[in-house]
Amino acid sequence: MDFGRTASWFRLKSDPARDETMVQHAFWAKARRFAARLPFAEDLLAAYYCAFDRETPFQVKAALIGALAYFVMPFDAVPDFLPVLGFTDDAAVLATAIKLVSDHILPAHRDAAREWLQDLKSKT
Repeated sequence: MDFGRTASWFRLKSDPARDETMVQHAFWAKARRFAARLPFAEDLLAAYYCAFDRETPFQVKAALIGALAYFVMPFDAVPDFLPVLGFTDDAAVLATAIKLVSDHILPAHRDAAREWLQDLKSKT
């Protein structure tokens, strides 16, 4: 069976360098707006720190940056402004990526995530 024609709407041309730049620019603004309300905020931030760690292998970076890009994209399967359901698709994409690369998310990444969240909470 030829899968080349199935789900053609889903085939997006992706440029890893562009995705990385987009994530770096858009991530912190969206994280500041929503992190305090997200039950998966620590995982999200740990994934970010792992993705941009120089020691992280390329394949792991690619998986995490893809998931983070989905988080920052203004258009996704379930719009983020919907109460309760808005971030369920983002959480699912992130959870899948983290499951694939969990060995590479180090305690230092999780510690940095917790520190950032504590700092955010102390400012509000």
